[in-house]
Amino acid sequence: MAEPFPLSPALWAATAPPAQATPALAEDARADVCVIGGGYCGLSTALHLAEAGVSVRLLEAHEPGWGGSGRNGGQVIPGLKYDPDVLEQMFPGEAGARLVDFAGSTADTVFDLIDRHRMDVPQVRAGWIQGAHTAAGLAEASARAAQWARRGVASELLDRDAAAAKLGTQRYLGGWVDPRGGAVQPLAYARGLARAAQAAGAVIHGDSRAKALTRQDGGWRIRTSGGATVTAERVVVATNGYTGDLLPGLRRSVFAMNSFQIATAPLSDNLRRSVLPGGHVSSDTRKLLLYFRLDHTGRLLIGGRGPLREPRGDGDWAHLERVLGKMFPHLAGTPIDYRWCGRVALTRDFLPHLHAPAPGLLVDIGCMGRGVGLQTAMGMAIARHLLSGDARDLPFPIVPVRPIPLHGAQKLYLSAIIGWYRAQDAGIA
Repeated sequence: MAEPFPLSPALWAATAPPAQATPALAEDARADVCVIGGGYCGLSTALHLAEAGVSVRLLEAHEPGWGGSGRNGGQVIPGLKYDPDVLEQMFPGEAGARLVDFAGSTADTVFDLIDRHRMDVPQVRAGWIQGAHTAAGLAEASARAAQWARRGVASELLDRDAAAAKLGTQRYLGGWVDPRGGAVQPLAYARGLARAAQAAGAVIHGDSRAKALTRQDGGWRIRTSGGATVTAERVVVATNGYTGDLLPGLRRSVFAMNSFQIATAPLSDNLRRSVLPGGHVSSDTRKLLLYFRLDHTGRLLIGGRGPLREPRGDGDWAHLERVLGKMFPHLAGTPIDYRWCGRVALTRDFLPHLHAPAPGLLVDIGCMGRGVGLQTAMGMAIARHLLSGDARDLPFPIVPVRPIPLHGAQKLYLSAIIGWYRAQDAGIA
């Protein structure tokens, strides 16, 4: 699998606190649990296990936050793709109720951790606005707001004028506000999780790609790229959109797509007050959604889908620059300072998947673009499950790894889907 652009061109690497030391695994080691993957899920799992006194070693191929956790838009949005009523139909009884509670609490988990560990993370929590660009999208947003309102969320419906006032663009018919949402500097947050995990006793090794995973004496032996090994009773694999071939079939069970983003030069005070003046973050109801926000330096970020291949040059972000001019005509021509992308792992049913292919081995994969909150909370749930042994501590049932048929032709398959979605979304981009 080809590696993406280096992390250095991304805005987040330029504005995050320095990375902590995470030396490569240099000699064989033992631990109660070995976590593979230094993104939000892996770091959260390591943190919560270490806080409970469990011996943890985390292996990361590069450095914590190098992958999608340091390359996303930083929006912290609760919930899942499916609305609460649908989730309760998909998972009847107590399981559905627990899942809805879990989905609704993911943003709380992030901001609570930042506060509790006093992380150096630029953040804002003024709410998330989902704008609707069609009548069907407006009906969808209204139903979603009503379902969460019945569960105690102080949601707010927006008509066209209210949406324009809060968003700074005339492109939406209305929408709704979820007050639980917000934003973080995503790489700073990943590094904050890593520091908190280390302070709790977890040992994190960067530049230590897991190359082989074998059963040994009732436990597991993980060989790294440097040749040293970790022996552990249990293993958690949390590699998401950067999953390779460590486990048979896992990479082929998801579609790994890039989310492309641009960031403008810092806007003047007047221009900053014209876009998202209340500090909200936003994504919309389009099938190929657009998302946008201001960061702590006053830059406007816009993100969305791009080419299925890895980027080759600035032209691969041209569609987002066109969107900028259409959404915010008064910002047309504003210099673009940063262009970057990060992988998102999509499952066929648009739900995260938990797998247990062998005793003592647990896999989490699939973030569906809501990884900041979802995967942080998933790591906490995984740690709780490993401590208790109770499957009810996991928000989703454990399912078999099911490779997607004809996965090798995924570019053709996804191109067809994206073409269909673009036709349905016609209007903005």
